Amino acid sequence: MKRGVRRGLLLAAVPALAGLAVAAAGLLYLQDKGITPRALAPYVEKRAAGHNEIITGTGNWLGAALRGLDRGDPTRYALPALKVGAQPVPVPAAEATADAVKLVRSVPEAQRAFAQAVSGDIIRFAPGVYRITAPLAATRPGVAGVPIVVRAERPGSVVLEVANSVGIVVAAPYWRFENLEIRGACARAGACEHAFHVVGKGAHFVARNNRILDFNAHFKINGNRNGFPDHGVIEANTLSNTAPRRTSNPVTPIDLVAASDWTIRANLITDFVKAQGDRISYGAFAKGAAARTVFERNVVLCEQKLQGMPGQRVGLSFGGGGTGRQYCRDGRCITEHEAGIMRANLVAACSDAGVYVNSAAGSRLVDNTLLDTAGVQVRYPESSAELDGNLIDGPVTSRNGGLLRLGDNRSSSVAAMYAGLHPQRGLFAAPDAFDLRWDGEPPRRTTRTSSVDLCGARRPATQAYGAFEDFAACLLAPTAVSSAGTAPNSTAH
Repeated sequence: MKRGVRRGLLLAAVPALAGLAVAAAGLLYLQDKGITPRALAPYVEKRAAGHNEIITGTGNWLGAALRGLDRGDPTRYALPALKVGAQPVPVPAAEATADAVKLVRSVPEAQRAFAQAVSGDIIRFAPGVYRITAPLAATRPGVAGVPIVVRAERPGSVVLEVANSVGIVVAAPYWRFENLEIRGACARAGACEHAFHVVGKGAHFVARNNRILDFNAHFKINGNRNGFPDHGVIEANTLSNTAPRRTSNPVTPIDLVAASDWTIRANLITDFVKAQGDRISYGAFAKGAAARTVFERNVVLCEQKLQGMPGQRVGLSFGGGGTGRQYCRDGRCITEHEAGIMRANLVAACSDAGVYVNSAAGSRLVDNTLLDTAGVQVRYPESSAELDGNLIDGPVTSRNGGLLRLGDNRSSSVAAMYAGLHPQRGLFAAPDAFDLRWDGEPPRRTTRTSSVDLCGARRPATQAYGAFEDFAACLLAPTAVSSAGTAPNSTAH
């Protein structure tokens, strides 16, 4: 080969090699910072916006390409009936004398029953639809072992339509709510803030087997000058929205601030899209110098029916987006949360992190499954998190000095995501359609870190990575689904 030809080839190769070097350096930077394609896409689109059509079009094309590499094509699917969330079988009524049962057939009767309630009362709504235009106020205390219970006899038989910012305010201890359906029905949908506001002295609150739709924060929990509503339980509820929330207020179905020792278990949380303001929303968080919150055996689907919307949606969080000092339990929020546990949760279809640990010390993340999320992010020096037994379709990232202690987990690299490779997602039959049968034998560990999985099944000695052994055990039998009641058409006043 002539010297001139060789020189020409070398000169031609220089730009290509330089381009490869720049690309490699860029990929290393993205890997180091934990910036996934789904996180980079909106940044690219924002930087391209407002320029000429070529730049804007290129930015939009690149954003779509990045999302495609990371998330694939959006797939519509029908969510199967699960054993997680509200169930068609009612929570059974506690034993009570005839005098203790207060049957209510109208909203005024319900208001009187709440105002006159004593420990041991069972306030039972007759079947019907009740339009709530002012909050039902739970201000009378129950006692340990003898709570005040508000319930429907059968799931789906009682609907509370809340045409007010708040449906039920709980400011006294030992109240329990069962088998209710609560729907936001405000003239302006974004004005429906909370189905439940648990505040001040509302400790030992329990909500079980309720279906709650169309609120910004279905459960809002916070302290005030009267105290902090500690030791609550939110269990086996379905929390969702039928449309994006057109509000700049916080959108988080379980919004817990400055209360401690809560257990949030076996809930189904879906479709919490914030359409205005910063467009950042969470499935559930605990923050504000709270402590010892347990999230276990929940299914969180950031986008199930409401897919492809702008904004950042995070699954579960200790710390959320931070708390103003005036709302912190200690008045300072040295840490947003301490000693929290996330165990055997399934978090999927999130445009941002599946789990976000923000200024939260002593967090333990054990046996969770994250699919189609930006993985786990642990941020700021106040944060420390121990991870073990998790199956994470995405990276585990420390940001701004967060401390990670990694045990035996399966996760994916950022570099693989930019190549369109998702090895953890590939363990399942059709995860985009929520078919989470194992595609072959599940990967197993040599140790057991949980005794019960997402579906309520006992774990073997060599348990599978992630939240469940066999997802079929999470599916509700067709006979149970067909026996579920439907909401009545009549309206009680």
